[in-house]
Order: sequence, then structure tokens, then C-alpha cells
Amino acid sequence: MSFFAYSKTPEGQFLERFGLDFEDFQVNQRFHHRPGLTVSQQDNVNESLETMNAAMIHYDNNYADKTVWKNPLVVSTITLQLMIGMSSKTFSKRNRILRFENISMTAPVFGGDTLYSDSEIISIKDLPDSEFGKIGVFCQAKNQHGIIVSKVKYEALIWKRNKGPILAPEHIKNLSQADETRFESYKLSSENNLIEQTGLFFEDFNSNETFIHWPCRTFSPSEAVIKAWQYMEISPQFHDSSWAKFNQQSELAMTQTWVLGAATALTTRTFGRVVANLGWYDAEFHHDTFPGDTLRAESRILEKRVSKSRINEGILTVSTSIFNQHDIKVISYIRNLLVYKKSAETPYASAGY
Repeated sequence: MSFFAYSKTPEGQFLERFGLDFEDFQVNQRFHHRPGLTVSQQDNVNESLETMNAAMIHYDNNYADKTVWKNPLVVSTITLQLMIGMSSKTFSKRNRILRFENISMTAPVFGGDTLYSDSEIISIKDLPDSEFGKIGVFCQAKNQHGIIVSKVKYEALIWKRNKGPILAPEHIKNLSQADETRFESYKLSSENNLIEQTGLFFEDFNSNETFIHWPCRTFSPSEAVIKAWQYMEISPQFHDSSWAKFNQQSELAMTQTWVLGAATALTTRTFGRVVANLGWYDAEFHHDTFPGDTLRAESRILEKRVSKSRINEGILTVSTSIFNQHDIKVISYIRNLLVYKKSAETPYASAGY
């Protein structure tokens, strides 16, 4: 069984894991994929222009106002990409999609809508003498009002247990299943559907435990420029390639604040139940990060204590280290995190989580 969110290394560290093996799927299983995602009209405009979409219904408000919709429609393939992407936590051992039998758009999607993806297993076929099995999936997307906006049927190849590439950083070779109740990656709804879970509650952490956050994050050359522009970073080493070349700077640098933010985001797969980040301490940059670098993160629980002023929450003190593809430490810091208690009232159930 693969219904756990962590594997265990020989050193006793916990590696984040995703995806079910082919053997774990059964016909009529239903998965609620979480989190959902709110689509903005800016997302819609960006997708349209980046793909040179000539249908003005997606980005011309004046034109859209003259139509029956009165507002720009979100590009259909944004919905499709989100449906498949949001389901990847369950289907991350998918080798490839073989075919879409049907893609139906059943209701309009507008900027500001929040989409959620659900999947049902409708067929399973073992492929003898193959590392894969084939599954048929019926996937649908609903908006924040529970209205079904899209229905999709597709077939995909899924790696069988202990087959295919190991889903772990390169330095990890051996793993065992961390099959503890606190690490269950799904909870059952009242209809016995499987709801994906993200992050651990306060009670689930123990002092001195180390969590390896995965997958890693590779930085592209375009990020160096785009993130400098977005945050008004005028220093030329981040976006002026001509200046950098003249001054013997081999490549544009990544802004340290963007790297810190992206690296910290890697940790949210374990610290997804955080109420608030209370701050960073002793944040040190040991080595520069450049386009093309790949970063991974590890976090160790230093201390946990119950909040005196907020009865539904506890405080974690966490030490995080960030390494690049050469195993060089590039960043280290300590954070205090306010985390929901499992035993207390939380917003998850009312929000469909």
C-alpha cells in the first residue's frame, strides 16, 4: 500500500512522497484532489497572449460585455491543465497519458473562480511483462459553488510497485515505507471518498525529526530577469546581461530574496498546516544560486510548544538547510511557525479539505 505521505531513509529521516502504485488503484475509487486553485483574469490574459490565442473572448472585456457571458471566459485548456495538474499528487507515478477519450466543458469559468479536481477510477488493466499498468480515469472540475465546469475521460500508464525510477533526490538509494497513522496521505469523506491531505498537524511533529522536502526546484534563466523586474530590483547583475558580460560576470545572478522565497516554499509540503510564519532567524546565504541550479531542502524540528494565547495552535521552531545539486549548502535559517492542532477546530473541513 502507498497511502502514506512519507518514506523513511536508513538514517531515520522522512522523505516526502507522492503518488500511488498501479496495485493501489481499484475501480470505483474516488479521489478529491487538494488544494484547489483560484484562477484570475490575469492568468487568463497571460495564457492567451503566451499561446497567441486569437479568441478575444478571453481578454477583451469590451467585447466580452457584448456576449451572453458578459465577462471574459477562461481558456478551456487552463481548466484542463489545472484538472490534470491538481490531480498529480495521486497520479504522480503516471508515466504518461495515453489518450483523452473525451474533454467536455460543461459550464463557464471566469476570473476569480476557484476550481477543484475530483477523479474516479473507471477501469484497470494489468499489462503482463510490463513495468506499467493501465488505468482509466474520469476526472471532473467543480467551481466554488459546486458546479461542474468540465468532465474528462482519459487513459494513463502507471508504474507498478518497485518499478520505474525512484522518486527521491539522487543521494538517496534505499527507502522504506513510513506507514504511521500521522503520515496518512488521505482521509475518508462521509461518502468514503479519498481526500488528499497536505502537511502535518502540530501533534504529528516530534523534536529532532528531520524531513526531506521533495521534489527539488530548478531555477530557469528567465526567472533571474523576471523576478528582478517584478520586485523593482534595479541592480544590473540580476537583469542586464550586457553589463554582466562587460564586468566578467559569467551569468545573471538570482536575487537572494527570490531564492529564499522559492526555497522556503519547498517546505510547505510538510508544513502545510501553518497558520502563520512568525519569522526567520539567523538566515545565512552560504553560496550564490545561479540559473540552472537545482535546490533541495531539509528541515529539522528543534522544539515544539503549545501556544499560550491561541488555544487551537502550537508553535514549532524549525531549522532548515538548502543545498544545491552539488550538495553545497546555499542557505540556512531557523523559523518559528504557528501550526494548527489536530484536536482543535480548523478551517479544513468547511473548505472541503
